[in-house]
Amino acid sequence: MPKTSHATNWMPALGREGGPLYLAIAGAIAADIAAGRLKPGTRLPPQRALADALGIDFTTVTRAYAEAGKRGLVEGRVGHGTYVRLRQSLAVPGAGRAVDISMNLPPWFEDAALNARMQAGIQAAAGEGPSLLLAYQDPGGADGDRAAGAHWLQSRLPGVTGDRVAVCPGTQGALVASLKLLARPGDTVCVEALAYPGFLALAAHQGIRVQPVAMDENGLLPESFETACMGHQPRALYCTPTFHNPTIATMPLPRRRQLVEIARRHGVPIIEDDAYGALPRVPVPPLAALAPDCVYHIAGLSKCLSPALRIAYLVLPDARIQARAADAIRAFAGMASPLSAAIVTRWMEEGVADAVLAAIREETSARQAIAAGLLPAAKSDPECFHAWLPLPAGWTAGALASRARLHGIGLVTADVFATAKAPEAVRIGLGAPRTQGDLTHGLEILADLLQQGPGASSTIV
Repeated sequence: MPKTSHATNWMPALGREGGPLYLAIAGAIAADIAAGRLKPGTRLPPQRALADALGIDFTTVTRAYAEAGKRGLVEGRVGHGTYVRLRQSLAVPGAGRAVDISMNLPPWFEDAALNARMQAGIQAAAGEGPSLLLAYQDPGGADGDRAAGAHWLQSRLPGVTGDRVAVCPGTQGALVASLKLLARPGDTVCVEALAYPGFLALAAHQGIRVQPVAMDENGLLPESFETACMGHQPRALYCTPTFHNPTIATMPLPRRRQLVEIARRHGVPIIEDDAYGALPRVPVPPLAALAPDCVYHIAGLSKCLSPALRIAYLVLPDARIQARAADAIRAFAGMASPLSAAIVTRWMEEGVADAVLAAIREETSARQAIAAGLLPAAKSDPECFHAWLPLPAGWTAGALASRARLHGIGLVTADVFATAKAPEAVRIGLGAPRTQGDLTHGLEILADLLQQGPGASSTIV
């Protein structure tokens, strides 16, 4: 057995340069190995512990370790953690080009004319000059931007008005504001048994307990939620009813009605994360459309327009809460970027946003067809750009992710989302690869690994 050292208190020295944080962490691993600060065989901190220490999302650390693995710097050992390689030449030779399917991004689309319209909208918004670029705005967003958000949401939330909308710095910002309004340290919030890691990290940072609620193939189980209401007196329920992340479950309308009836009866407000709500052409009505009086509806734009602009709309149950929501946004972020909000508003007014959404839908359908052909066991939907893959007998999620990394394939395992016992499954981000060819290459490798089985694909000697 190779000699290894105990887990370290290693922390990456991150500079102020731009670029993705996961690449900066992977670069810090490389630098510290080269400098001798990380010795061969040293165990790196557990991913969740490092994420908590840095105050970042768990998936960022997962992606950083995966990147370090692709560079041949570290290796994952199932059930034991991530270690600096004893020899840096141990990466599988000829593994081919790397394909990251760990991130849940909208797919790239090839449309030169639409790209030009997007660029023109960006330039026009920036051209508004000092009135936009050299001024602060109301932390809840300018009136025009809130009105644009309300108009964008009309098809899903009929009758919503701008005075109930707060413009937030991304979905994470809207979640921060919602939790600040609804819960205090020590309180309990119900969440799905598999939940968005960004919310779990936020709850941990704010000292809020999370109470898992059971799920099935149609999403959260109302009877489990009612049991939690009676036993734990939660301050709120957080859930993703449409294209749940990671399982892709969409809660049917009768179950949604049952859920809001229980929430009303127990006086528990709902935080509805509708990150994927714009993707279905014929959506199931959001919880906020069924119970606008008790639902805090978050409509992020990262999945349907652009992850880079970091804009989300928080639709509040009552216009009178808008000022309190603005105070919460001011406290943690000052405001959402006025430039980003202006770009989004211009795109919406000029029809660019609708065209981008249509292009994302079309590309998503094509990528889902690729996935269906190569991974028929995966749970998916033609309008959703991630898939959920329960693993065949003999495989563990950790073992598959470790083997996939050796072939340059990045995956996210179920334990990242788990608030209770994690199933043996992985989430596949179909939108992350740059092209359909890259996606096909990655899924072919993944399908081959699964067909071989965990024993046949082992590289341990």
